[in-house]
Amino acid sequence: MLMHPGRLTLDELQAIHAGGHRLQVDPQALPAIRASAALVQAAAAGEAPVYGVNTGFGKLASTRIDAEDLATLQWNLIRSHSVGVGQPLAAPVVRLMLALKAASLARGHSGVRPELIDTLLAVHNAGLVPCVPSQGSVGASGDLAPLSHMTLALMGEGEFVDEAGRRTPAAQTLAAHGIAPLVLQAKEGLALINGTQTSTALALHALFTFEPVLEAALVIGALTVDAARGSDSPFDPRIHALRGQPGQVDVAQYYRALLAGSAIRKSHESGDDRVQDPYCLRCQPQVVGACLDQLRHAALVLLREANAVTDNPLVFPADGAMLSGGNFHAEPVALACDAMANAIAEVGAIAERRVGMLIDANISHLPPFLTPNAGLNSGFMILHVTAAALASENKTYAHPASVDSLPTSANQEDHVSMATFAARRLQPMIANVRRILAIEWLAAAQGIEFLRPLQSSAVLEQAHALLRGFSPAMMQDRSLAADIEAAAARIDGGAMSALFKGLPAMPTLWVPA
Repeated sequence: MLMHPGRLTLDELQAIHAGGHRLQVDPQALPAIRASAALVQAAAAGEAPVYGVNTGFGKLASTRIDAEDLATLQWNLIRSHSVGVGQPLAAPVVRLMLALKAASLARGHSGVRPELIDTLLAVHNAGLVPCVPSQGSVGASGDLAPLSHMTLALMGEGEFVDEAGRRTPAAQTLAAHGIAPLVLQAKEGLALINGTQTSTALALHALFTFEPVLEAALVIGALTVDAARGSDSPFDPRIHALRGQPGQVDVAQYYRALLAGSAIRKSHESGDDRVQDPYCLRCQPQVVGACLDQLRHAALVLLREANAVTDNPLVFPADGAMLSGGNFHAEPVALACDAMANAIAEVGAIAERRVGMLIDANISHLPPFLTPNAGLNSGFMILHVTAAALASENKTYAHPASVDSLPTSANQEDHVSMATFAARRLQPMIANVRRILAIEWLAAAQGIEFLRPLQSSAVLEQAHALLRGFSPAMMQDRSLAADIEAAAARIDGGAMSALFKGLPAMPTLWVPA
């Protein structure tokens, strides 16, 4: 894959996240890279103090470093900042870190040599995953600790981790793949660890991980509408056109397509004494559509950040300027992740309400707790309790991370974004929503059993059959713990996404401008 610095697309980022691609920087970027490196080398040889080139870092920026110690300064920077803790980041996240850092440096405003970018891509293309602890970044001045661990492995001093979780010494691993350890020159260590590539990679990981979950939420939500014999009138396009919220308009269109041709719906078009469905059914476009709009905005912010130059100081070869600023502050990522957290939580929250509705015979008009012999059988009573527990957990996770800040570096770095945690906490939230939806899928399919021989729409019958392929209907109590996990695994694996994407002429899910 040829990477055009500053012009990466969301599809390209998703492909890098998935793995299996060899990356190469567009050769047209080389003149700008070389020009910025030459400017840094000239500054390193000069008398004027330039932050991070011939001075210390953070609170030590006023400390001048002798010319013979400039390379040691960069090495010490990486070693001293490699103090992350916790479990290693997942391979897709680290792949993105390597690619995003290479793409950022290749824009020619960081002052690094082409050889450094080549090493980043050589490690990526060899399928190597530096061991990067997941905790230790406050999201300014950049993702210092995680990017330092990534760089330490490139220098031959850290570790790599394989698919089985085994760690190997970096020097040995690089040698086995014919990759020379990175030797840093002036500013290069700083350019590698200043930046938002870890928090951005984690946030993109969440966006891509949540995509099949959101697609499943739409299919399962529609299946629940039919199981509860809900109306499709709330999805009428005239309603949503009057409001004009694009996510809402699109979600209503998804639901119309998913329910089209349902004999269950046709069976109660007349003679049904219910005037309006509960909100968890009829307000799905308004709720999930609003979530979709937030996720689309986050995708746009993250796409900009993936293409940005976020280290410091920045180099401008055209006029010879080297400017110290704060592009490493990850507040855009943190705020986007907080919006994602709220959207993810709400998708799970309304799904939990749909499960609660299905087991309530007074609302769903289905047998109590979705069992033909309630009392002797508890049916889906405690499955709903599990869904409620997971939805409640997500309410705590959804507390905004971006409003927190602790001063660091002896108050030199006195406001930070907490973007890395803001992004990292999205994964347990997504796992919770995946399982809530698995429970709803089981409940909705159970509800459909009580409406037979009526058939739902073609696509929703496929969703029902997919579940029944591994989870038979429960007409007397049994443990459904394994069924929940199996359903969640199929949601994660994209089985429901295939049904969703089979709908004709539907709007795409992520629509960055």
